[in-house]
Amino acid sequence: MNNSSTNSPRSAFRRSSLFTLVCVLGLALAPFQILRAADAPTTPPATVKAAVLPLTATFEKVTGGENGPFVLKLKNTSDHAVMVSAKILLSVVMHADTKARHVPEHAIEAGQTWSIPDLAAADKVILTAKNFAPMEVVVP
Repeated sequence: MNNSSTNSPRSAFRRSSLFTLVCVLGLALAPFQILRAADAPTTPPATVKAAVLPLTATFEKVTGGENGPFVLKLKNTSDHAVMVSAKILLSVVMHADTKARHVPEHAIEAGQTWSIPDLAAADKVILTAKNFAPMEVVVP
């Protein structure tokens, strides 16, 4: 009969050798992890904020016609032109359509108004412009 014991000297030697090997490899690889952490990009300071878009947003309800039930009117309140683009996250989406509609960049002259038609209730409009923080408005 062959009785094997887990407490044999050979088994204990293998376990201690394996433990020693794992410890040595862990110590050998530790400097690489420290270097990789040192190379991680730092986040910019939270005190730097982009300027607010100089636009006032109003909604008009449209009855009849081809345009949707709401039109977004954006008025430029600054003294210079602003290049603005819009992304409309649709509140009602058909299965075969996309969930967003993109409006190409448009120049709004100082004091002028830009209209974005075909909006439905609860649509979210995200306005972006270079050097300005994004502005979000939701259709009532």
